[in-house]
Amino acid sequence: MTEAAIRAKLTALVPALRHFHSALLDFAKGEYEFLHGPVKGPFALYSLVMNDPAFQWLRPLSGIMATLDEVLDAKEATLTDRNVTDVRGALGLLFAESDTRFADFRAGYGRARGDARVRETEAKWREVLADRLEA
Repeated sequence: MTEAAIRAKLTALVPALRHFHSALLDFAKGEYEFLHGPVKGPFALYSLVMNDPAFQWLRPLSGIMATLDEVLDAKEATLTDRNVTDVRGALGLLFAESDTRFADFRAGYGRARGDARVRETEAKWREVLADRLEA
C-alpha cells in the first residue's frame, strides 16, 4: 500500500474515533450528572474530564486518538503499514480482556455499550478499521 493510501485510510479513522469518544464522553457525563447534578457548562466539563476520577476511564482512548493525530500531523514522517498495525494493536488492547492495564476503560465501556449512540459510533469506527485499513 502506498504512503498516500495509508495516510488517507488512517485519516478516515480519525472522525470515526472522535464520534465514538464523544458518545462515550456524553455517557460518562450522564453518569456523573445522575450522581452529582448538572455539569455547569463546557469549561466545567473540561475540568471534570481532566481531573475527576469519574472520567479517567476515557484517557486510554484519548491517548490513542492524540497519538494518531500526531502521527498524521508529522509531515516529514513517512507512513508505512507498521502505522496501520500499531493503530490496530492499540485499539485491540483497549478491548482485550487479557490486558489488565485497560480494565477501567473496559468497565466504563461495558456500562456505556447499552447506549444507542455508543453502539452506532462503535460500529462505525470498527467498520472503518475493517474496511479502510486493510493492508
